[in-house]
Amino acid sequence: MDFTFSEEQQAAAEAARGVLAGVAPDGVPSPALTQGRPVADDLDRALWGRLADADLLSLLLDEEYGGAGLDAVALCLLLREAGKSLARVPLLESSAAAATVQAYGSPELRSALLARAGRGEVVLTVAANGRTGHDAAELAVTARQDGDGWVLDGVQTAVPWAYEADFVLVPARAGDGTGQDVSVLAVVARGQEGAVLAEQISTTGERLGELRLESARIAARDVITADGAVEWLRALLTTGTCALALGLGERVLSMTSDYASKREQFGYPIATFQAVAVQAADRYIDLRAMEVTLWQAAWRISSGAPGALPAAGDVAVAKIWASEGVRRIVQTAQHLHGGFGADVDYPLHRYHAWAKHLELSLGPAAAHEEALGDLLAAHALS
Repeated sequence: MDFTFSEEQQAAAEAARGVLAGVAPDGVPSPALTQGRPVADDLDRALWGRLADADLLSLLLDEEYGGAGLDAVALCLLLREAGKSLARVPLLESSAAAATVQAYGSPELRSALLARAGRGEVVLTVAANGRTGHDAAELAVTARQDGDGWVLDGVQTAVPWAYEADFVLVPARAGDGTGQDVSVLAVVARGQEGAVLAEQISTTGERLGELRLESARIAARDVITADGAVEWLRALLTTGTCALALGLGERVLSMTSDYASKREQFGYPIATFQAVAVQAADRYIDLRAMEVTLWQAAWRISSGAPGALPAAGDVAVAKIWASEGVRRIVQTAQHLHGGFGADVDYPLHRYHAWAKHLELSLGPAAAHEEALGDLLAAHALS
């Protein structure tokens, strides 16, 4: 097992740093100041365009779709940089949706979507939170075949970038004709008849959407029925969330280090106090554990899909560390910043809000601990 990044992966990370270098997290108001309204009416279209121009929206796509043919490790390197600047773009969702369509979608669907998504001409997102954010997303929507198409009914909550996206990838459950349920993915276009959005506001202050499907008819070419597609998409989204959390945590620890080296008490920088140094060291250990478990999970996913090595256990471990680690990092940062940590005009407040969102996205640590326990129990019985 070799975790050395390839030249192509390192080049993608360097390009991401160049594009994201000018993004200022304090350029967006804190959710606490917007009085229940979104922090902005749209995603950062200028940044989205720069990412497209740098070919960073097509990293996972094959050359025939204008992509670089890279893997989940490259995507996570990109997301790590995005997390440092709290980039307001659906980089994870659009990339994961496109990669899933490429791996499992029909030739017609791939031809219709992938090249345009890689150029940033269309925005993709994923309804991954189900009814409540705790249940599997595919349990929230039912799909049934009807003639030459499919009919969807159900509700997906907290869909990221739902108002900005051109297409939403919706997990659903359907019967296989033998009395068993199977999972499918439906590509639902903006303005689809039978699909209604209701506004929701996330912890970060971003606008989400409750997607209500009422007899929404979807063409057969736009429904992915391949076995394992939903599970692979969920693994990629969860691992990408861990990468965002890692980047955020690294930026917050750097902010805390800078502040502690300048803030003086009793004539000395507080960074020289043993209690402060010990807390910072503990958070550094959290970051390194978040990092190694992230690359393990990303490597598992990158081992090949369809037919990849089992990634569920590694993804669960990575999300446990990401959820617990990013929470501890921002809490320590707020504590060591003192009054500045509670100031909603100071950038740390936005990082804390995003950290809480990432901690709970696609399941908190406890949910993944339970999933990991089930996997270990099943392995012991096999």
